[in-house]
Amino acid sequence: MAKKVVMICVMALLLPYIITLAWTGRIEEKKQVPLITSGKKVILDRKNGESYMDVEEYLPGVVAKQIPAEYGKEALRAQAVIARTFIYQKMNGQDEVKESELHMEYLEEKQMESMWGSESFVTYFQAVEEAVRSTAGEVITYDGKLIEPLFHRASTGMTRTGDESHPYLQAVASKRDVEAEGYLTMMTWSKEDFAGRINQIADSVPVDAGQLPQSIQIIVRDDGGYVGQIQIGTKVYTGEEVQYALGLPSPSYTLEEYDGGIRAVCQGVGHGYGLSQYGAKCMAEEGKTAEEILGFFYKNIVLISE
Repeated sequence: MAKKVVMICVMALLLPYIITLAWTGRIEEKKQVPLITSGKKVILDRKNGESYMDVEEYLPGVVAKQIPAEYGKEALRAQAVIARTFIYQKMNGQDEVKESELHMEYLEEKQMESMWGSESFVTYFQAVEEAVRSTAGEVITYDGKLIEPLFHRASTGMTRTGDESHPYLQAVASKRDVEAEGYLTMMTWSKEDFAGRINQIADSVPVDAGQLPQSIQIIVRDDGGYVGQIQIGTKVYTGEEVQYALGLPSPSYTLEEYDGGIRAVCQGVGHGYGLSQYGAKCMAEEGKTAEEILGFFYKNIVLISE
């Protein structure tokens, strides 16, 4: 009898360790709580052939890539709903979609462990899976249709208003975004290097280094500080075209002469439309739910379960 009691106590002590090994993949066991299946499939059309995964099974690998796992439960839940909405929208009313058509980055568990480190893997993996499981089937609609759920890492402190096809994207203040890592970026080029980068834009009109910076003029800038149109030389470009050519993290920037070259001072991370992930993190810390976070960044939406 005494030996039996001792064995029970030993097993109780080892159980957390055994479960941890199962999560980290060092013991091949099924997950303790399987994800809820949706019946909707992502066709994995990869080099080694085709297979499929249920959307709910696929989502943790997407959410893990899209948002820092330490951003908090409700921010992760909001991101899970965003990712699911995007996939359902790409399905266009069908029950399946090819992975190649999603253009989404996906992480396998080994890649997650490499990104987070072995010590944090279990905690973060469970957080991401719980975000997906607790929002199973939830998607965002506007006027009865799935929205295009745009998001970015951090705004300039104000998100952007969308066009006529995105009426649910209205500018909102996300003031704590200025605290986000990478919020302020400065980059400098020689005038020759700057001109070379601009001249590589498709349909560009060649600009000479000798014309800089006198020929640079920002024509349209919105209330959030994002550049809508900018003229360089005789050509007008979108703010994003110049952003990508220069490798800037956002289209909110100023260009100025600096130390004989050109300097960009850039604010925010991402395009500024829709949900700010850092803003969602801050709202989660203030006690807001995922539903409240989504309703703040996307106006007049309805969350439904499919």
